[in-house]
Amino acid sequence: MNPILGIDFGAARIGIAISDELQLLAHPLETIAGGKNAVARITEIVREKKIAKVVAGVPRNMDGSFGAAANKALQFVEKLRAVVSCQVVTWDERLTTVAAHRELREAGRKTRETRGYVDQVAAQMILQGYLDWQRQAATVEEMPR
Repeated sequence: MNPILGIDFGAARIGIAISDELQLLAHPLETIAGGKNAVARITEIVREKKIAKVVAGVPRNMDGSFGAAANKALQFVEKLRAVVSCQVVTWDERLTTVAAHRELREAGRKTRETRGYVDQVAAQMILQGYLDWQRQAATVEEMPR
């Protein structure tokens, strides 16, 4: 199987994570600058790494509605869908960046030190959530009826 790419979209920085070839574990990959070159860099990664699917986090509000940040993420997803050769799906990423900051703090990293890395960890959490869901859905399908 080819790996899956996870994206934590932000206007300033975009975190990227990648799965292993078995699509079981997500790993931080890189942080890219937000802006006009972001789509081109992600397209390059998709081609270089032979990505099977892209999972983009969409930060819904706590009530499940879409706010300004979610709408910007969805616009970014549409730009990606127009240029990448694989499927691009969205994933609810409520509080992922908050959880990433907490994980890094608990690991003894100071907030200032983690600025370029926290987005990768958030992307890793988005992707791992998707991978776990995908594996669970496959297990349910295999169960005898």
